[in-house]
Amino acid sequence: MGVRPTTRHDVIGQTRLPVLRCILMPDVNFHGRRATSIENELLRVTVLHEGGHIAEILDKASGVSPLWIPPWPSIEPSTYDRAKHPEYGNDSESKLLAGLMGHNLCLDIFGEPSEEEAAAGMTVHGEGSIVRYEVTADSGRLTQRAQFPIAQMRFERQIRFGGERALEFRETLENLSAADRPIAWTQHATLGPPFIERGVTEFRASATRSRVLEGDYGQPGAYQRPGADFDWPEVPNIDGGHTDLRVYNRNLVSAGFTAHLLDPKLEHAYFVAFSPTSRLAFGYVWRRSDFPWLGIWEENYSRALPPWNSRTLTRGMEFGVSPISEARRKMIERNRLFGVPCYRWIPAKTTVRAAYWAMLAPAARVPEALTWTGENDIRFAS
Repeated sequence: MGVRPTTRHDVIGQTRLPVLRCILMPDVNFHGRRATSIENELLRVTVLHEGGHIAEILDKASGVSPLWIPPWPSIEPSTYDRAKHPEYGNDSESKLLAGLMGHNLCLDIFGEPSEEEAAAGMTVHGEGSIVRYEVTADSGRLTQRAQFPIAQMRFERQIRFGGERALEFRETLENLSAADRPIAWTQHATLGPPFIERGVTEFRASATRSRVLEGDYGQPGAYQRPGADFDWPEVPNIDGGHTDLRVYNRNLVSAGFTAHLLDPKLEHAYFVAFSPTSRLAFGYVWRRSDFPWLGIWEENYSRALPPWNSRTLTRGMEFGVSPISEARRKMIERNRLFGVPCYRWIPAKTTVRAAYWAMLAPAARVPEALTWTGENDIRFAS
């Protein structure tokens, strides 16, 4: 069963097409990186071999992928050398930034490593974003496999077309150690131009109780009141006003991070983004029990250090088991937010699984939700 037929009342605005042929494009070059793509007549998805990033989900008719491509040259993480590559900065995030693209996996931390972890080779957001993946593909499915030696875990992601404009992602994580482990596990889906435009791009999400990152965000354009609790979507500002997070900030410079509890009354959680310029809607939907939190990261020409150099426009829509990007010890000390755990336990010698879907389709206006029955039935709802 594919995507259900649309009608004149649907935001997608097209009739159901026959099942489309899937095309395999193994070992392609994507922005100078070794990658693999699969595609049908409407969409193409590309993943990088190093870092495992989902680099693009492309609407072939318009040539638009909502996922972010950094404005700096991308290199394979295995070739990164701090002494030879100062253009990527000089800290535990630099190796990640050298190869970052699109949707990256944060595992088994979501945030910065401790000083000791960094000295031992851990990078920001963990090994999931930098290790080499084995990538295989056939006519209908792409599989990524990797082992994380520091975390002592084995990971697999399978991607397949679940309809003309839908993609299914299934992830398997195995704890190879003899110890129970508290982990972060976040899908860091970052959107960028041309899909993201200041004051134009719209968002919807199944968010409820929310919190601004505590402390001084420390960047030009920081406007959110640190540590403020609020109800989605009106974030309190430092100046006493509020900003509606459903529309991308229209300021020339802005920055912020907010954490959002996804509606506990719903079986499935979602976010949707809409570009009026490209007339495309893009979103993810997942089991809320797998990923109960959504973090929203805003970088609007704020970060001046390399490689950012005040020239990056992004919005991270980061769904996972943790509400806030922070060091492992802080995550564990926080324990809960709004009564909900801030990390997940994976027992010794145990395998856990998660699934989510993405959809990219033409739309006349912003959808209010993205629904999924748990099978190959995913649709935008007005």
